[in-house]
Amino acid sequence: MDSLFLISLSLSLSFSMSLSLEIKSSTTLDSIIRDYTLQSYTNNSFKTGKLYTINLPANLSGSVHADAIRLRCGSLQRYGASIKEFHLNKSINVHPCLERVILIRQRIESKNLSSLYYDDNALSGYELISPILTLTAYSLYGSNATTIDLGPITIDFSSVENKSKSNILLCASFGVDKKEVVLTKQVGDNVCGAAREGRFGVVREQGLMPLKGKVSKAKIVVVSSIAAALGAFLLSLLVVAMVVNAKKKARMDEMERRAYEEEALQVSMVGHVRAVTASGTRTAPTIEHYDYRVRHS
Repeated sequence: MDSLFLISLSLSLSFSMSLSLEIKSSTTLDSIIRDYTLQSYTNNSFKTGKLYTINLPANLSGSVHADAIRLRCGSLQRYGASIKEFHLNKSINVHPCLERVILIRQRIESKNLSSLYYDDNALSGYELISPILTLTAYSLYGSNATTIDLGPITIDFSSVENKSKSNILLCASFGVDKKEVVLTKQVGDNVCGAAREGRFGVVREQGLMPLKGKVSKAKIVVVSSIAAALGAFLLSLLVVAMVVNAKKKARMDEMERRAYEEEALQVSMVGHVRAVTASGTRTAPTIEHYDYRVRHS
């Protein structure tokens, strides 16, 4: 039985090597990495819980990095696991898993290979700013290796730098079909969440010029508001000053009028009655001299 498994694996690996010269789909790339991982597992007999780097064909060297780890199903469900950027919490769902599971982590660095995972129209208006990270799981029981589902998981993209602070980063999940791209909000700072294993990346909105235009308009609105408020404040100060001056002038006029009236007619108290009194100034009398001599002559 084991010999048949090795023969079938060798044939699959040979077929993958021929396809690796010209990779046209993401499923083909996943199959190549899976076959090389299982071949390495068969030859080296992976130790449980140890992370292994998978040697890939020369044409994928530098463009794709792959790592694998073998775990017991029960231990994975009880304690969870971490495989570089991928974190599987306790009580993770692993189905179906009979004995052991092998997790394969892929990191796609090449933009040419990344384009295998999405169509330009599916990602219209956004740009991929991170490597594509892929996690697949296979149940190992005897000579059989079957795909299994596991989740939920989180993916850490802390190595991704957002050069444009004004743009919000989103998580992208890529399906088997290049048109299947789902964008979701991050569950943490550069951390994405997913219900199950798959292919993931980080994207941001394209077109920084419109965003700068929006920021400039916002600044103009703020400056205009401040200028309007300052103008209204200065205008209110001017109005207050005019009112104060008008009241002051009216008060001065009233004081001058009263002073003039009091100068013409003085008011004095006679008992408990106020009465107008004339001025105390009198015309000086003229003394006339009578010439008696003229009269008696």
